[in-house]
Amino acid sequence: MPSDLALKGLNLMHRTVRAVSFGRLGWSAGGMPVVELTTIGRKSGEPRSVMLTSPVQHGDTWVLVASRGGDDRHPAWFLNLREHPEVQVGVEGSTPQPMVARIPTGEERASLWDELTTAQPRYAGYQEKTDREIPVVLLEPPTSG
Repeated sequence: MPSDLALKGLNLMHRTVRAVSFGRLGWSAGGMPVVELTTIGRKSGEPRSVMLTSPVQHGDTWVLVASRGGDDRHPAWFLNLREHPEVQVGVEGSTPQPMVARIPTGEERASLWDELTTAQPRYAGYQEKTDREIPVVLLEPPTSG
């Protein structure tokens, strides 16, 4: 599995490509749209941003997979949003928007997992590498009221 340093380096490279292209590049990867997810660090309390692919979208809801390439550990961004579900999400052509992260379980998660592994079979391979159930995350617009 990639080290934390390698993952941070890849994220930095991705953000650099986006910056030097003035936002024209870096909004898709592996046939999937890319989102910039900003969470609040569970330990630091500071904003933390990461570029992630979204294999499936449902209207205004983005679906993420906390796979970490099939590692036995959850990615830091997942641990952060589990602690602080209020996040910011940037997508191509718009300014970052507030969203709320939700981790589906049971039948909802199973249905989403089937959908996303049909769309992107690599995630099924990641699941085979680890004993942990790879979480699915929904990034949803905040509800008013």
